[in-house]
Amino acid sequence: MSVEKTATLDAVRVINKHLLNPMVLRLAGRRHFLVSVIYHAGRRSAKAYRTPVIAERVHDGFVVPLPYGDRVDWVRNLVAHGVGSIGHDGKTIAVHNPSIVGADAALAGMKPQRRRIFERLGVKAFIHLDTKSH
Repeated sequence: MSVEKTATLDAVRVINKHLLNPMVLRLAGRRHFLVSVIYHAGRRSAKAYRTPVIAERVHDGFVVPLPYGDRVDWVRNLVAHGVGSIGHDGKTIAVHNPSIVGADAALAGMKPQRRRIFERLGVKAFIHLDTKSH
């Protein structure tokens, strides 16, 4: 990724984190709302956090696009603890076994309309969150 593109994504991420996310969190996870919410604990502090995300329901859990990559705090927190929960369509659902997956694997389980959106946006990494016991 170019330095310019990285700087632009970092700027967007900071704006989202401090301005948009607090507003979106008021509705995130509610029934019929596009945005879900990830509940996770800090890696060192164990402090409870909430992060708004776009989550796609798949047969064994959820897939969440990672437009800012897999080094963002909420992803690192989920991977470190191995568990969390997601507020989606009015329900809070436990998730476990978070794993970073490429676009091919993530998009294969999605509805065609959603798949096309993420392909057009050029999202390369996703996180898969299990909801079923294996």
